[in-house]
Amino acid sequence: MSVRRVMGTEVEYGISVQGQPTANPMVASSQVVNAYASATVRARRARWDFEEESPLRDARGFDMSRQVADPSQLTDEDMGLANVILTNGARLYVDHAHPEYSTPEVTTPLDVVRWDKAGEQVMLDASRRASQLPGGAPIVLYKNNTDNKGASYGAHENYLMRRSTPFGDIVRHLTPFFVSRQVVCGAGRVGIGQDGREHGFQISQRADYFEVEVGLETTLKRPIINTRDEPHADPEKYRRLHVILGDANLAEVSTYLKVGTTALVLSMIEDRFLSQDFTVEGAVSALRAVSHDPTLRQTVTLTDGRKLTAVQLQMEYLDLAKKYVEDRYGSDADSQTVDVLRRWESVLDRLERDPMLCATELDWVAKLKLLDQYRHRDGIDWDDAKLQLIDYQYSDIRPEKGLYHRLVGMGRIERLLDDGLIEVAMHDPPEETRAYFRGRCLEKYADHVAAASWDSVIFDLPGRESLQRVPTIDPLRGSRAHVGELLDRCDTAEALFAALTRT
Repeated sequence: MSVRRVMGTEVEYGISVQGQPTANPMVASSQVVNAYASATVRARRARWDFEEESPLRDARGFDMSRQVADPSQLTDEDMGLANVILTNGARLYVDHAHPEYSTPEVTTPLDVVRWDKAGEQVMLDASRRASQLPGGAPIVLYKNNTDNKGASYGAHENYLMRRSTPFGDIVRHLTPFFVSRQVVCGAGRVGIGQDGREHGFQISQRADYFEVEVGLETTLKRPIINTRDEPHADPEKYRRLHVILGDANLAEVSTYLKVGTTALVLSMIEDRFLSQDFTVEGAVSALRAVSHDPTLRQTVTLTDGRKLTAVQLQMEYLDLAKKYVEDRYGSDADSQTVDVLRRWESVLDRLERDPMLCATELDWVAKLKLLDQYRHRDGIDWDDAKLQLIDYQYSDIRPEKGLYHRLVGMGRIERLLDDGLIEVAMHDPPEETRAYFRGRCLEKYADHVAAASWDSVIFDLPGRESLQRVPTIDPLRGSRAHVGELLDRCDTAEALFAALTRT
């Protein structure tokens, strides 16, 4: 399937209430989500449907007991926190102490970038509205992954895969890829260790928080490969690979390559194209060691005895991906697959020669270059607290304050999308997945949508004693091609439901 597959991202945002260091982040996060909902949801507010969720089902063939699960794993429980389904098919909600935005399902890396960036704008609008509430204080959101006091919050990716692919193959081939992938998509971080106490700069914001290679947890004993088996689709056909070790990226090229290269590797795994064994000895310690060396000279040891840098290991995957695309598609490869391969090769080549050559494309390099400028100008070293403040300010989503946005304004960060496309994606759903049906229903029949989730829309129709569930178990149905004309001609939810049930 090349780089095309059903996928999306979920990002928890760091939150701060200015002038109130002891403010309750859960309350502040609820204010952010509710402020956006009040301003944009003009009719009935649909609830999130938790009925079909199963967060304790493990891909290794068992269900974890609810009695032993950490409360953070029970994402199928309605905690009464703010939770909004948007007309673009996304979900905006409070996840523990953070506001979180989950993109709608899309099918290309560039669309992941587009709806992920739309999430930044939704969060910006939401935080501004919350700050304007009577008696409210300014609320600032950060697209980052750690407070440098020991806490980390996630930026997850989701990829739909064939159920027939052995999970052991996924673990074997994906673990070395993830250990090395951070050199392309790390967000950069001032501080070493979970609490950032050791001075220095590292490539990834998340690497120090991972403790095991494989597991079900997402907040404790975090695994490189997460085994949650909750496909939000037909479980006979699909599994959803839930990736939790990535960083929250602001640079569009970083996000694009993060999901594009991963999608390619997953296609190779599904098609059993990967015969080489890149298994890394001590994958967890290798993940951290790679992150701690922004010179990119750190090597990892493969079980076959080879020692490779992370860039060299990525080049091994790149070479196989090029052969795979040529073998499977030849000149018929789609344009985004060709572009991902081209950019991946270009970035790896320049990282090997001099990482600073990628400062206009990759978050960690752009941040390191900026920090080095401050260090040299002010004569300070990594133990200076000012550098951590600069790190935070890079991820501030306010255009007038965030250093990432200042770099964009100065033409020092490459863009893939214009602001107009991103603004449209704040409100309109993607057209190639079931998110189109979900979003259009919320936009057109808001008074009669009682609830929704990734795999259902539930209607409350006049004259019916019970709620009516419309399953959307196939992520590629419910697209504009499937239901666009139907939605256009059905003026009411009753007419739509009647047409769907007749079909």
